[in-house]
Amino acid sequence: MKRNLQKLIANLLPDYSQIPPIPISGLCTGSKLVNPGDLFVAIPGTQLDGHNFIDEAISNGAAAVITNGRELGTLSIPQIKVANPRRALSYVASAFFGHPSRDLTVIGITGTNGKTTTASIVTSILQNEGYKTAQMGTLGLLADGFPVNPHLTTEDPIVLHTRFAELLKQGYTHIVMEVSSHALHQHRVADVEFDYAVFTNLTPEHLDYHKTMEDYYHAKVKLFKGLSITATAIVNLDSPYGKNIRNDCSSPVLTTSLSSVEDVHFLEFTQDINGTRGKVLVGEQEYIIDSNLTGRYNLENLLNSVALSHAMGFSKQSIENGITKCRTIPGRMEIFYLQEGRKAVIDYAHTPDAFVKVLSTIKDIINGSKITVVFGAGGERDTSKRPVIASITEKFANRVFITPDNPRSEDVETINANIISGFTKKIYKIFENRATAIRHAVETMESDEIIVILGKGREDFQEIKGVKYPHSDIAIIEEFMV
Repeated sequence: MKRNLQKLIANLLPDYSQIPPIPISGLCTGSKLVNPGDLFVAIPGTQLDGHNFIDEAISNGAAAVITNGRELGTLSIPQIKVANPRRALSYVASAFFGHPSRDLTVIGITGTNGKTTTASIVTSILQNEGYKTAQMGTLGLLADGFPVNPHLTTEDPIVLHTRFAELLKQGYTHIVMEVSSHALHQHRVADVEFDYAVFTNLTPEHLDYHKTMEDYYHAKVKLFKGLSITATAIVNLDSPYGKNIRNDCSSPVLTTSLSSVEDVHFLEFTQDINGTRGKVLVGEQEYIIDSNLTGRYNLENLLNSVALSHAMGFSKQSIENGITKCRTIPGRMEIFYLQEGRKAVIDYAHTPDAFVKVLSTIKDIINGSKITVVFGAGGERDTSKRPVIASITEKFANRVFITPDNPRSEDVETINANIISGFTKKIYKIFENRATAIRHAVETMESDEIIVILGKGREDFQEIKGVKYPHSDIAIIEEFMV
């Protein structure tokens, strides 16, 4: 596939007549990955600047380059000067593949927590309604015939629009995708035409990147400000930022709440270790909820999913059946039944808010059992949350095992010191090896105790000094299952 350069960049410049109509065979942001005929987009990054690698891109066959207009001297290939190469990349990626999101129904789900669970429930409902649906996010690309390849929550524009085009070609009609704050801030989804958007919640996270909650909010709200008037937004008003999202949204909004009678709310519900039962009211329509998912936070996820599906006009039966068929979310509050009637829970929780939600849920439904928590903190990420999650854990746990959790290039002892500064009681023990900690927790657990392993979910690696070593919390727990 080749595109005319002049037509490809026409909407980026007020006057593109001086740009030659040469053929472009691909797009690239990495100079070493350039193939002959590619359009190279020089992205200024936090560590490296693509402008410093333009000569290498040209040597590898780049046919043209998009830059931020800085002085580069005379180049042997056409230079397209723009104010923001990241924003330009989003547009040319969509244009190169024929703007595939226009021909798909795209649902974007954003928020600190709940994105993956809400996406999974919605995907189950869509599939139950008979739509060929793909799910994109933390779990990777979940679509028959495609490799999963979990990487970023939201991929870069080139990968994203490539996937859209491929899915469209294979007959997919609906995409349910998680949208991260990084992706919104970096314009990765600026040219994705969303038909629906869901806001789950906003709590402190990624402040190493966004610096303040205000900046974090402004990144998230871009999804809703960018919606067309024909789109629909689902907004959780139980989040303190929900009202702001609703007010800043450019499309019609359907609101959800557990604490007030909003557009979508529970009439009644019960929860236990086996799940949630209840009734949700949307207008005059009641939906019967029979779900394996439990916890207050999953009540929010269920409400958001019902609200979205109702807005899309799906049948009552498809919505109810889709919820029931979504039996578990990989790495989210997964319960494992061990020998002698004991239980372990594995969850991806790695933020203070997620810790509170998971641990308070378990405390509420285990009828007085003791809790042992195994967790760590990621290296080279927001350090301020480390003592906070320790203080939260201390409120619920009888024993705490601190372990490595993707320390990356940061010193594990430094990470651990940050964590233990949040404890006021000596209920913790530090382990150098996460697998050893999990095995020891199970081997020493009492009959009235539950093991809660937080942070990694279904990840199958430990990232240490640039190397990903095999590790699976689930594989270790499975050694002790009935």
